Amino acid sequence: MPDPDSSAWSLVVPVKTLVAAKTRLSAAAGPHRAALAVAIACDTVEAALSCAPVVRVVVVTGDPEAAGALAEVGAHVVGDPEAGLNAALRHGAAEAVRLAPGAHVGALQADLPALRPAELALVLTAAAEFDQMFLPDAAEVGTTFYGVRPGVPFTPGFGGRSRERHLRRGAKELCLAGIDSVRRDVDTPDDLRLALALGVGPRTLSAVRRIREQDAGG
Repeated sequence: MPDPDSSAWSLVVPVKTLVAAKTRLSAAAGPHRAALAVAIACDTVEAALSCAPVVRVVVVTGDPEAAGALAEVGAHVVGDPEAGLNAALRHGAAEAVRLAPGAHVGALQADLPALRPAELALVLTAAAEFDQMFLPDAAEVGTTFYGVRPGVPFTPGFGGRSRERHLRRGAKELCLAGIDSVRRDVDTPDDLRLALALGVGPRTLSAVRRIREQDAGG
């Protein structure tokens, strides 16, 4: 019989401590920056959990506030080993494999507030054809998704110019149309405006409204 997890995915989502999260949004978000970061992560995780191939989302974080909020939306939360982003992802992947040894494992950035479950499903379906693969961000510099088939070593190379790094390591670059929401990560005010144009999740939208009310009130 085929492995029941053979088409399933466990996704690992890294979430920084709130004091370090989204510092480049400070000018736009002000005192609401941490709340905005949590809102974005929760919308990302909820959308991922609504994607048919996804059996679970493992969040790796060292922040108790973020951990509580993300557990409420259904994430399986583990602590951060505090050894860098890729170490955090490997730690989460080990937990994902423990929970579902036969599932594919992917790393998904936590800052995709416009994420559409149907678009993520297109990515995961295409990704399942390769041993190791990744999806570049909208700027084609970074990476929003990296994944491996069951049994393939999980060796993410996020950070900086990660698209080039993943290509050098032999990962297949996924080139798909109609998946803008999976590539639109948010680091800057301009990124946030572009995500809003796509249509963000309810928590992100509520956080943005609070920021706008703050700005309107002077």
